[in-house]
Amino acid sequence: MLLSSSRYPVPLAFGDIQGCREAFQRLLAKAAPSADTPLWFAGDIINRGPESLATLRDLIALGDRAVAVLGNHDLHLLSVSAGIRKSKKGDTIDEILTAPDAADLLDWIRHRPIAHFDHGMLMVHAGVLPQWDVATTLELADELQRALRAPNWKETLASLYGNEPNRWKPKLKGSDRLRVVCNALTRLRFCSADGEMDFSSSGGVASAPPGFIPWFDVPSRGTSDVTVVFGHWAALGLVIRENVIGLDSGCVWGEELTAVKLASDPAERTVTQVDCPNCRVAME
Repeated sequence: MLLSSSRYPVPLAFGDIQGCREAFQRLLAKAAPSADTPLWFAGDIINRGPESLATLRDLIALGDRAVAVLGNHDLHLLSVSAGIRKSKKGDTIDEILTAPDAADLLDWIRHRPIAHFDHGMLMVHAGVLPQWDVATTLELADELQRALRAPNWKETLASLYGNEPNRWKPKLKGSDRLRVVCNALTRLRFCSADGEMDFSSSGGVASAPPGFIPWFDVPSRGTSDVTVVFGHWAALGLVIRENVIGLDSGCVWGEELTAVKLASDPAERTVTQVDCPNCRVAME
């Protein structure tokens, strides 16, 4: 049952913070949500910005008020902690890994959802394949969530890396099934009309490979009847449509950090932004 916004506070959703704590604090103060306003975070709460550890602690301190879905940078932190991957140039996760309570911090991250649905809004980090409706998306996200929370989570996480299979088939099983789910929800930008995923381009819409379009522009996609909230795509910038809200406005690149009031009526959605001049990082 969907909650009525007249009885419950409308969520305030934030784009990718990526450890840019100072900008996040300014944005939170500028948006000035009420104390009972749910705060949604579209993933990538840490890494590449200068204050990953402090940002993580801020979100944990918000308790149940904070709803943060897992992004690819958050999964990268877990992978480095598990010895699955090595840190990359520009990473700012060492302070988390060496914190005295690192185990508790990593456990909190590992138990974040992959997708969240409330108020008629579906939040994921990256995208949703066109074959999936809300119910299917939540069911598949739950499969991945449970696998990442299980005792053998390290083996599961190690199996998620790779670009194949690059399309969804209901009969997929095991690591192939979870890899497609993870890639769609945490990495997707472009896909074909029949749901083939492309991971070769991270640029704007004009950088789409031949035959591929932004996932949210696929005609008759299964989630077109709800509003999908996502981050991940800094080159795309802020996108506000009736049923699509793209929140990654490139804070870690020195652009803006964005928060959007997720009113059910698109006309009532308000955008709040702050500049991030002190958060631009040197990237490869």
